[in-house]
Amino acid sequence: MGFLNNMRSFLWIWVQQYTTREIEVKLFEHLHGLSLRWHLSRKTGEVLRVMDRGTSSINNLLNYIMFNILPTFADIGIAIVFFLTAFNAWFALIIFVAMFLYLLATISLTEWRTKFRREMNILDNERNSRGVDSLLNFETVKYYNAEEFEVNRYRDSILKYQACAIHKIEWVTTASLNLLNSVQNIIISAGLLVGSLLCAYYVYEGSHGLTLGDYVLFATYIIQLYAPLNWFGTYYRMIQQAFVDMENMFDLLKEEQEVKDDPDALELNVPKGMIEFSNVSFHYTPAQPILQNVSFVVPPGQTYALVGPSGAGKSTIIRLLFRFYDVQSGNIKFDGQDITKVTQKSLRRAIGVVPQDTVLFNNTIQYNVRYGRVTAEDEEVEAAATAADIHERIMGFPDKYETMVGERGLKLSGGEKQRVAIARTVLKAPEIVLLDEATSALDTQTERNIQTSLAKVCERRTTLIVAHRLSTIIHADQILVLKDGEVVERGTHEELLELDGMYRDMWGQQQSRGDDTETEDEDVPSKLD
Repeated sequence: MGFLNNMRSFLWIWVQQYTTREIEVKLFEHLHGLSLRWHLSRKTGEVLRVMDRGTSSINNLLNYIMFNILPTFADIGIAIVFFLTAFNAWFALIIFVAMFLYLLATISLTEWRTKFRREMNILDNERNSRGVDSLLNFETVKYYNAEEFEVNRYRDSILKYQACAIHKIEWVTTASLNLLNSVQNIIISAGLLVGSLLCAYYVYEGSHGLTLGDYVLFATYIIQLYAPLNWFGTYYRMIQQAFVDMENMFDLLKEEQEVKDDPDALELNVPKGMIEFSNVSFHYTPAQPILQNVSFVVPPGQTYALVGPSGAGKSTIIRLLFRFYDVQSGNIKFDGQDITKVTQKSLRRAIGVVPQDTVLFNNTIQYNVRYGRVTAEDEEVEAAATAADIHERIMGFPDKYETMVGERGLKLSGGEKQRVAIARTVLKAPEIVLLDEATSALDTQTERNIQTSLAKVCERRTTLIVAHRLSTIIHADQILVLKDGEVVERGTHEELLELDGMYRDMWGQQQSRGDDTETEDEDVPSKLD
């Protein structure tokens, strides 16, 4: 038995590893398939905790069912069949009734305690999400000298969790366990007493062929049969706990994908690169419309710019082009192909973006640049960095391209992160380029230094620029001025200045504020220097 138990444990390792791998990968894939709206509304720490607890509980569940619950039920079944054939139906009925009442009492009391486990899970999620959120915003915590505040918030979440665990779970566990043990003992004793009296009567009467040895056999068998049942309550409680721990994970898996590929979706083909918005209306919530009947066409190879106040819908247009959301009305087309009728993968493969807020992976600079095309060779990565005017800077770091950039790229300056994002887009070599305030993190001089790099990215490619600093888009073939989700003005820089409208007011305000004052970002030391 010892040898077989050890072999079972050894072989079970492979089952556990397979289960953990498949569940975690499936869940991770599902999370990446969910919409941007869902991710913006969830806490990263809470999601990670749900994943970790869910996969662990599945392994525990399989272990208890395979090696504890199923063998126990097998023992009960064998016992009923044995007494039915070797003794008579009355003994089988006594065993069945006793086992049924035993299991019923165990399951009923265990189910009652389950709701307290759910409450603990909610508090556990809160505790974990607070910790992760605080660490991800480490720099902000330092800016506002809020370390003590964050520590106290984390301590409060732990105290809530422990209060639930001690004041509710411990009390409920102790009281219900004592009650359960008492009920189980009564059932076991009653079953043993009734069966023993019946067996003794048959032995004494001698009409059923039972002997004193059968009496001893009955008593011994029943006592041995109840031994695994003594642990049934514990195993069932652990199984219920595993089910509760899995509930949040199953809730994640039940989340519907907001943006789905059409069943007959085709691969996007972009031979020219024309972008067409036709009467596009969009809102995140019905009470707050973002875009209202927006229409424009970006001809192949031309550069269009989107300007306007915050909240006008500029960045929303970028998200809609990537199909992070589906529009409520109207349509968006690339070279005459409705983006809802093509695969999301092919759509996003054709677009390159340099975002306003560049967040890098906590990996090397080479890894982050190569993310634009993961199959690229080292020489191609360096060529892209050179085009983005950051190669020399990288070579000045002690570890060069193997330099770790830190969590979200915090070891790099804002300008360095932005140029890594530009290099990544250069390496991707997309047919369409989107620049979402791509130089917002840079001072004027540095911005001018990399305009040539951006020009190389956009050369002979259809380009859409979202800009706050108007001096960066005066070269655009056409500028669209957005206000309250509508295009209120359009034309070249010179044409819009002649209109004496909203664009001219914005231009005058920026000129008077001196937004083009030159400073030298190259003199600012990097955090890696």
